[in-house]
Amino acid sequence: QVQLVESGGGLVQTGGSLRLACAASGRTASTYAMGWFRQAPGKERGFVATISGSGITTYYADSVKGRFTIFRDNAKKTVYLQMNSLKPEDTAVYYCAARGGPLYYRQSSGADDYDYWGQGTQVTVSS
Repeated sequence: QVQLVESGGGLVQTGGSLRLACAASGRTASTYAMGWFRQAPGKERGFVATISGSGITTYYADSVKGRFTIFRDNAKKTVYLQMNSLKPEDTAVYYCAARGGPLYYRQSSGADDYDYWGQGTQVTVSS
């Protein structure tokens, strides 16, 4: 069982930066592939970024490529999402997720591949 707790959300102006953190608990939490997803009001939850269990492979949604960076510190069992050049359209609740199943180590952009989810953290970008 893995528990995830996000932090780092808040209110920022357009062009600003935030760093989200997702702390995982559990014996093997550091080996899971992790993902960040977001959900804006009235919209479905969408993929943002994912990282493999080793931290070597990452993948981003086109809308955040070049602005967001996902990375992890396995010793701390924490995954981060560095968000730069923020835009109002980035406003959403951001969720981190850990992948389960036999391919637990492999990054994925599919929400259905993730078994464990955090409670979410609000990010608001003002124009």
